[in-house]
Amino acid sequence: MIQQGQTLPEATLNELTHDGMESHQVKQLFANKRVILFAVPGAFTPTCSEAHLPGYVVLADQIKAKGIDIIACVAVNDAFVMQAWGEAQNASEIMMLGDGDASFTKALGLEMDTANFGGIRSQRYSMLIENGVVTMLNVEEGSQFAVSNAETMLAAL
Repeated sequence: MIQQGQTLPEATLNELTHDGMESHQVKQLFANKRVILFAVPGAFTPTCSEAHLPGYVVLADQIKAKGIDIIACVAVNDAFVMQAWGEAQNASEIMMLGDGDASFTKALGLEMDTANFGGIRSQRYSMLIENGVVTMLNVEEGSQFAVSNAETMLAAL
């Protein structure tokens, strides 16, 4: 599993924007930026839709006021699903990134097998990234939702 002080791995994440599909190289996307990246097991799932993403939507302005350039949400879903979920959640200040094949999640070592629920998914986590280096990492234990929320990240900034 990736640790604090390590550089993010090479990977591609996809985002569906008004201009079409954009493929982002992780290292380029987060270079020379302060980023909050949080991951959810799946778009449109209960905790993710009722608490995790909404917390970041509500606190986005306060988080960005602390010097954060990008707030990004990633899930092992395709970019079409992530874009639709972002619209449904009014997440216009959040970059909604799809890791459709879980390659980024696996490179981080933060995948989990949910078997018949959805297969390989991401563990729930949040991280602060500064110029491509993980400077804070909060990984949830099991199905918990206590350390990766927006309130915890905002307090830590």
